[in-house]
Amino acid sequence: MSVAVPLLPVFLKLTGRPVVLVGGGPVAASKLDALLDAGARVTVVAPKVTPEIAGRGVTVWCRPFEASDLDDAWLVVAAAPPEVNRQVAAAAEARRLFVNAVDDPPNASIYLGSVVRRGGVTVAISTDGRAPALAGLIRQALEALLPEDEVARWMSAARDQRAEWAANGVPMDQRRPLLLRALAGLYKDR
Repeated sequence: MSVAVPLLPVFLKLTGRPVVLVGGGPVAASKLDALLDAGARVTVVAPKVTPEIAGRGVTVWCRPFEASDLDDAWLVVAAAPPEVNRQVAAAAEARRLFVNAVDDPPNASIYLGSVVRRGGVTVAISTDGRAPALAGLIRQALEALLPEDEVARWMSAARDQRAEWAANGVPMDQRRPLLLRALAGLYKDR
């Protein structure tokens, strides 16, 4: 069993930024929604694409991948056969780009985790690329545990508290206990 490499979880602002999606099948299509939801300008490169991808209003280059496809990209998602993913990974590495190689950890420099979004809160779950199905099950469990309306109330209270703390110069180390009290206050009359 290999030792896990320490990962830095991040949330990327992709709005208006060019992202290349290599692959035109169902796996690529499954990644396209998240990229478009993040506001990325997606270019799909593949010899053939599914109708689902073709109908999404993204730029499509119907041909095999070329290293120069990554010029000007901010991020790359490789959802192609392993030999193509290797080519994408090598081209991305040469350009200092991060690449998500779907279900292909050796060719990935980032992993896209399972995501739960509730009321302005985003939780991402990763298994370091080693067990994505487990991440999906954990996501489903969190979705069941975190009701949208309650998380939205928590978020609203937290935003209000943060503004008050900033105005009053409350030190960072004192904020969590104050937030916990404010959140508990939401339930005092229940």
